[in-house]
Amino acid sequence: MRKSVELRASCFAPAVFMKPLSDPSNEPHASTAESSQLSLRVALWLLDNPRLNQKPSIKHFAGRLLKQPARRGVVVAQSRLGQMLCRDCGNTRDRRIGHELLRQAARAGDRSAQFEYGRLCAQAPINEPQRARHWLELASAKGSLDAQRLLVQMDRR
Repeated sequence: MRKSVELRASCFAPAVFMKPLSDPSNEPHASTAESSQLSLRVALWLLDNPRLNQKPSIKHFAGRLLKQPARRGVVVAQSRLGQMLCRDCGNTRDRRIGHELLRQAARAGDRSAQFEYGRLCAQAPINEPQRARHWLELASAKGSLDAQRLLVQMDRR
């Protein structure tokens, strides 16, 4: 009886629509890349949602979702996670990691990371005006009005 059920099921499904069973060990990158992309999209949605992004638990969850894509070199994930670590964490280690992530994203050409990294370089702990000016000029050239304003403020000093 079981055999006839299997035959009937295969008779109704054309061969074009039937997928061969794949060995999961042959496709580890496809599934992890898809889950990484999904986690990135969910994290960005959470952080961009005005009602949710103010809650610390949401930020913590979004940070955990951004961690893996940032490790893989996804520039948007590096930029957003770096900004979160620099702004929202009081821990020195987390801020140092945030600075590094922002630097990597800025070098890859992310405008918001260039601005944020330049802004951080202009502040007291780092206080390197030449480095800050470099990154702010790059962000300004890409259209960042905030970077232009900060450059004007730096010129007044």
